[in-house]
Amino acid sequence: QVQLVESGGGSVQSGGSLTLSCVASLRTRGGYCMGWFRQAPGKEREGVAVVDINGTPSYADSVKGRFTISRDHAHNSVFLQMDSLRPEDTAMYTCATRIGAICDTYPSTYPYWGQGTQVTVSA
Repeated sequence: QVQLVESGGGSVQSGGSLTLSCVASLRTRGGYCMGWFRQAPGKEREGVAVVDINGTPSYADSVKGRFTISRDHAHNSVFLQMDSLRPEDTAMYTCATRIGAICDTYPSTYPYWGQGTQVTVSA
């Protein structure tokens, strides 16, 4: 059973920063994707950022230049540094992972999910 545990959410003012962390129990000889997704009240879940086994990131247009995703292979961890936060970034942020070499930001392609951590940005 794959487990993912997130931490680092919280409340900040607009323009502030937060760092999210996620540790996964998934271990495979092949590559796997790790990523962050978010869901705001009344909206569909959307991909925020993903990173492949080589550390190559992909970002949603809405967060490019403000968010940075990184991973630590030794500890099966992925991080999301969020800067210049905006009220529209308010959402439940969830870490996800899946086996594969090519990573995308479509939630439906990820079978393993954490419980999520809330991020709230006030104006």
